[in-house]
Amino acid sequence: MTSDNRLLSGVSILFAIVESGSMTRAAEALGLSPPAVSRALSRLEQRVGVRLLERTTRSLSLTDEGRRFYERVGPHMAGIEEAAIEASGASDTVRGRLRVNIDPYFSRIVVAKQMASFLNRHPELFVELIMRDAVGDLVADGFDLAVRFGEPPAGSFVARKLMETRVLTVASPRYLKAHGKPAKPKDLEGRDCIDFYNPANGRAYGFELRRKKEIIELRMKGRLLVSDSGALLEACEAGVGIAQILETGCEDLLAKGRLVSLFPEWSDERFPLYAIYPSRLHRAAKVRAFIDFVMKTLQPAGA
Repeated sequence: MTSDNRLLSGVSILFAIVESGSMTRAAEALGLSPPAVSRALSRLEQRVGVRLLERTTRSLSLTDEGRRFYERVGPHMAGIEEAAIEASGASDTVRGRLRVNIDPYFSRIVVAKQMASFLNRHPELFVELIMRDAVGDLVADGFDLAVRFGEPPAGSFVARKLMETRVLTVASPRYLKAHGKPAKPKDLEGRDCIDFYNPANGRAYGFELRRKKEIIELRMKGRLLVSDSGALLEACEAGVGIAQILETGCEDLLAKGRLVSLFPEWSDERFPLYAIYPSRLHRAAKVRAFIDFVMKTLQPAGA
């Protein structure tokens, strides 16, 4: 075996150890003996010149150098795996690890409720839904794709718009009973509101209403600022104040009257949802399957 082949083999074994959590399980997965796995890891460490794993009788953990190595090499190993799958004629097989940079709201309010059926449909697939405030560097961070609300960032990404959802201004029946229902949009000013944190600038998003090209900017009285969509909905339902929410994922709350849409004729602001890919290269079957799942999840009930 050439030196380059041994290096690639050693890297594969390192990844198997990290993902399985032990040399014994990695050996079983690779069809090797534990001593062979240990020797391969030692050869890799000698080749790169640093210790990659801290090994005790009870645990294994990456060293700082090992973690940096693992994170740098990860995207390349994923690419090799996908190329091997495609070359083997199994590019339509949904399997392996799928790592998704996903919008926190979309993950919690929409996707999480349907994940059981998706995983049951693809028993050879392992999914990582990593909630981030921004897209970041998909390649360096080892993501297969991102699913994000808002316009995609500039760069070498490839973006596909999946849908648009309305921005609704809502309150709970409890709040409206205590404070009265506003008669016109400007009546909202001075009312208690629940602000949502904008990670792009570190401030609240602010309130506005839109009807076609007409925009009303509102000066609300915010005493609660949250960065979690679940907290926003629960606080609003509890009567803390008025909130602006995305219609997608909240249809049931509205249909059951747990939240009331105020001035629906002023709900022309739209928020897009995008799938963002790191390149135009072939999309693995697992990526295509996940996007199909997202699109099906977004369909209205009975569609």
